[in-house]
Amino acid sequence: MAKQFEEKKLAWPPQEMYIRSFKYDRQLEVWVKGSTKESFKLFKTYKICMQSGTMGPKRVQGDYQVPEGFYYINEFNPNSNYHLALGLNYPNASDKILSDSLRPGNAIYIHGNCVSTGCIPISDIPMEELYIIASHVKTSGQDFIPVHVYPVKYSIKKSAEYLNQTLQTKPALIDFSARLKEAFTYFEEKKQLPVIIVNKKGEYIIN
Repeated sequence: MAKQFEEKKLAWPPQEMYIRSFKYDRQLEVWVKGSTKESFKLFKTYKICMQSGTMGPKRVQGDYQVPEGFYYINEFNPNSNYHLALGLNYPNASDKILSDSLRPGNAIYIHGNCVSTGCIPISDIPMEELYIIASHVKTSGQDFIPVHVYPVKYSIKKSAEYLNQTLQTKPALIDFSARLKEAFTYFEEKKQLPVIIVNKKGEYIIN
């Protein structure tokens, strides 16, 4: 890992990391900072092995949907049946308002072993790299490692067109998707994370 970071002129170990996942594009990006004052820089993009569900957030247990929204790592599992696993804090504050109140679902992970229904699976070697980086930044004091899960990579024309076609049949997702795109655009422009809060309706507000 130290050699890989050196080749990309990145400080090892990093002080902070940020993960972006794109469902349709099946990509998981790892961004890092050498210090809190720096902007984020892209370390690597990993391929997501498989995708379950469709565009849109997870709203009920058993829907096989990968969540969409703004999360953070809340669990490190070195003994996972799926090689290694990093848990997401699903349901988050928004999901608790908008999802099924009794059965919102849980146990959403980024993990290895390249198989899944409703999680974010990558291959084992990439998962080892991701786990090592996450362990280092947590040791360095980053208690909340953000994970933003998007339906598509909005900057890719084909992906954006696919999402727009989907929204024509799912108009209830238009506002939700617009908030996600707002956060995506903020990061693209500044390479810093926006402040994201949840209002009483469960809607994301991007500052």
